[in-house]
Amino acid sequence: MKYKKRIVYALASLLVIGLIGGVWLLLRPERYQNPIFGPTFADPSVIKGDDGYYYAYGTEDDWGDGHGPHLIPIIRSKDLIHWTFYRDAFVQKPGWKEGGGGLWAPDISRHQDGTYYLYYALSVWGDPNPAIGVATATKPGGPFTDHGPLFTSKSIGVDNSIDPQFFQDEDGKSYLFWGSFHGIYGIQLTDDGLHTVGQKFQIADTSYEAPYVIKRDGFYYLFVSAGTCCDGENSTYHVRVGRSKSVKGPYKDRKGIPLLEGGGTTILAFNEKPGRNGKQFVGPGHNAIVTDDNGNDWIIYHAIDEDDPRLLNGATKRPLMMDRVIWKNGWPTVKNQEPSTDLTEGPNVK
Repeated sequence: MKYKKRIVYALASLLVIGLIGGVWLLLRPERYQNPIFGPTFADPSVIKGDDGYYYAYGTEDDWGDGHGPHLIPIIRSKDLIHWTFYRDAFVQKPGWKEGGGGLWAPDISRHQDGTYYLYYALSVWGDPNPAIGVATATKPGGPFTDHGPLFTSKSIGVDNSIDPQFFQDEDGKSYLFWGSFHGIYGIQLTDDGLHTVGQKFQIADTSYEAPYVIKRDGFYYLFVSAGTCCDGENSTYHVRVGRSKSVKGPYKDRKGIPLLEGGGTTILAFNEKPGRNGKQFVGPGHNAIVTDDNGNDWIIYHAIDEDDPRLLNGATKRPLMMDRVIWKNGWPTVKNQEPSTDLTEGPNVK
């Protein structure tokens, strides 16, 4: 009888262990491997919609899928790992800018009234007057209604005014940050997000573009990209960061050097791995930050596979990438300061 009881206890223990293991496997975040979407998805911006999906928005590109140029492609995912194409933000390209241009570097945000705002750049290479426009929608997947220009480079007085990012502070004031190698600037917005208020202010020098500001534990963190974004396997793009106690700066790096004076701590650059030029992914940059359901931050960005750097039309192929942000002593970084290439534990999404 004692022998039978021991067998029953052993079987019960195995059952409990199996159940615990099964639950652990269900709760464990899925693993992923970069890139997470392709063939290209440059300058990403990400938001979690009211429907539980994450939506990502990218720069206009021809993917070679027979669609033609995607006018700010929108992709969506339940877990930040598996993405599918949803639709383009625009059916027709906004026609308000003289000389036209491509739709670059979109930024998505959800405002207090539940409206989704899409700020975007309208420009061509070497454009004398790039501009930033704004569109709105009641759902993150659109369709978006265009409201025309927020400002042009000439009207705001900053050359190459592209790469917008919307930021709302805890006091309710909203700002737009922007800039590309002619200074990084910010300016306050009206409550409806369709106009600027007051004077612009500069927060970084001419070394950078693609600003992205977040607030954490009393500090404002400014992520910026430096180097060349779009030179195929020779691209030198990388991400640097500075922080400030004020949204208007001064932003300083870990050594205390202001980003207005050439500062900036590098947190993400190319990784060295056997390839034609001794690298795997080059040119990582133009990032956004998204937080998972466990409070972990993830940096979403594009990069270039050194062995597969071009689309069929010759443009630089910049697939979508993701890595966890590591916070240490009040500063963000990425493991080894380079894109991950192996299977990696992904975000915790409930």
